[in-house]
Amino acid sequence: MKLRIIVTLKPGVLDPQGKAIHKALDGLGFAGVHDVRAGKLIELELADDTSDAAVDAMCRKLLANTVIENYRVERLEPGA
Repeated sequence: MKLRIIVTLKPGVLDPQGKAIHKALDGLGFAGVHDVRAGKLIELELADDTSDAAVDAMCRKLLANTVIENYRVERLEPGA
């Protein structure tokens, strides 16, 4: 099975990477951008019998810093 883990900063957490992207876009003339928040996308290919609890443990122990980040898990359709 394939999963996509999307990790984003929690609201209120400063995002220097997002600020840098925003500034760069503005400098390139893209004036309609109001805010940018940067995150991570992680794709995992796992055994079909991997439990949701195991996936959650992977996210909490390694893939996301749950003090400052949120994460969500998306299951990808076969062939995606």
